[in-house]
Amino acid sequence: MIGQTISRYRIIEKLGGGGMGVVYKAEDTELGRFVALKFLPDDVSRDPQALERFRREARAASALNHPNICTIYDIGEHEGRPFIVMEYLRGGSLEDRLRKGRPAREEALGWIDQTAAALDAAHRNGVVHRDVKPGNLLLDRDGALRVADFGIASAAGMDSLTITGTVLGTAGYLSPEQARGERATSASDRYALGVVAYELLTGRRPFESESATAEATAHVHAEIPLISEESDLPRELDPVFLRALAKDPAQRFESSTDFVDALREGLGGGATRTQVLAPARSSGRRAPTVPIVVAFLVAAALAGAGLAAIIAGGDDGKTVSPTVVTRTVQGTTVHEAVTQQQPPPPPPPPTAVNGVALTDEATRLIKNGDFAGAERVARQAVTALRGTGQAYEAFAEYDLGRALAELGRCDEALQHLDRSEQLQGHRKDIDKGRKLCK
Repeated sequence: MIGQTISRYRIIEKLGGGGMGVVYKAEDTELGRFVALKFLPDDVSRDPQALERFRREARAASALNHPNICTIYDIGEHEGRPFIVMEYLRGGSLEDRLRKGRPAREEALGWIDQTAAALDAAHRNGVVHRDVKPGNLLLDRDGALRVADFGIASAAGMDSLTITGTVLGTAGYLSPEQARGERATSASDRYALGVVAYELLTGRRPFESESATAEATAHVHAEIPLISEESDLPRELDPVFLRALAKDPAQRFESSTDFVDALREGLGGGATRTQVLAPARSSGRRAPTVPIVVAFLVAAALAGAGLAAIIAGGDDGKTVSPTVVTRTVQGTTVHEAVTQQQPPPPPPPPTAVNGVALTDEATRLIKNGDFAGAERVARQAVTALRGTGQAYEAFAEYDLGRALAELGRCDEALQHLDRSEQLQGHRKDIDKGRKLCK
């Protein structure tokens, strides 16, 4: 293929290859610039559904506009084999860089930070990468990072170990749910970022093994090795990686940026920290450590205040405050100290709309044939769940697309059905929804 011109792209040299396809350096003869051509495996060209999935994923990825996401210029086919045309980056990949040894800490942190920004931007747009690994993290000539191959693992039908022909090298970065054969979500991408970060900071993957199968199994069942015991890194990083690599996706950081913030905070503390605190689950940030002396004084003050409250409190144990009351008794002014009950605290703010419950209700309405009602409820569910990466986000998108299709509003319906498939992969129910619009 070297020297051949495909469409307007002249093949110059082979850059690499594997189960996910072969990549060539090429020249765009019309625009006079170098590009990278990635040809997908032959299996994709023989599977009409995979071919359509490739086109859809490529379109979604090409719409992502972010400085840390590799730009896709074009897609096409040559002799029935699909290919992607993307920007050519001269700096190689982080996989190439890791072969030279562990990078400097600040350099590694910069790459992790840039990858996190790219993933968060993609997730906000409903795009899941599914194959985050050093080989897909490319560098330009100045060392700036771009994330490549968004959605291509799904397009090739190779985003879990249950698919025949999966690249075994990818097993080192698969989330537990992918290793079990489940569909990847944004939380799966964040898990893979945790593995990449672990490798960049220590020089090895957390579950590294000679056997890809053993490594994939370890992601599901093995205890997470403490990074402080595997390297010269501080103990403050242990809870950060325990959360980033949690087996349960719901226990991981809510965003990739939250993970990076906790990572930098843990590295900044070093040996001066007096205790190790796990990041708060709600925000992904760790609570600041209070020096022992100050913590003791604060605790003593709180204990004193608590004791005073108990002494002055009523039978219900609620805190009361002393109040001076002035009154006149037989012509004499008397000042008395009395206690008054504190007013009850204001009620908590109302909880946010429950997108899961709304999705279940929309599903029920569809089953009952109330498509107008289902459309209204599903639209609320989509708004509540957008960007969460949860399975229910995919279900809500499907419900909205199905209801709109039943109502004859096909242009909008197909957008939501496509979004649902991006999140959860190909399903027969989605095909049935599309058939309503034919």
